[in-house]
Amino acid sequence: MSRSTLTVGDAIKNQGSLHVRSDDVEIPDARVQDIVRDAILHSPTPFNCQSGRAVVLLKEEHNKFWDMAHEAAKASVAPPVFEKTFAPRIKMFRAAYGTILFYESARALKATEEKYPIVKDKIPQWSEHASGMLQCAVWTMLTAEGLGVNLQHYNPMVDSGAAKQWNIPAEWSLKAQMVFGKPAGPRIVEKEFEPVEDKVMVFGA
Repeated sequence: MSRSTLTVGDAIKNQGSLHVRSDDVEIPDARVQDIVRDAILHSPTPFNCQSGRAVVLLKEEHNKFWDMAHEAAKASVAPPVFEKTFAPRIKMFRAAYGTILFYESARALKATEEKYPIVKDKIPQWSEHASGMLQCAVWTMLTAEGLGVNLQHYNPMVDSGAAKQWNIPAEWSLKAQMVFGKPAGPRIVEKEFEPVEDKVMVFGA
């Protein structure tokens, strides 16, 4: 049972990528696992194809992933860019508690395309929508537990290394990496908002 006192709306408002996290996490690992499993089961997917997949990496397994990302980035980008941008960010991510790797199942999507050929060309786009909704659901629920969360995209640099390290099925396609831990300070950069009136149109109210 969640110990959160945040409403869904408050959890969404409290989401923010740009602050430091630590590995001093108080909620049980089982709660994190329950959150991911619930989101996988209940997040919308095209024609309920249930294409979402996730790999939860905690503690040392989380550290292994970011050590791998460090080496992959070091080998992939120019040294000045790596030292200025990638190295300090990866160090910050590694200091957190866990990482969730989000995947989409090519097999589930292909089966859906075959079952609904009239919208076959739309399934890849809807798959991206579904993955985004899954990520948002997990992000919101982790935030409601008092955790700090951010979303990263180190794929495809880390795809093959992660697949080998954790025996990921070949038909799973990596979409994003979600880092979480205890918020360890204020946001590095505060959000600035443009007027919402310029972004929403309402008719019939």
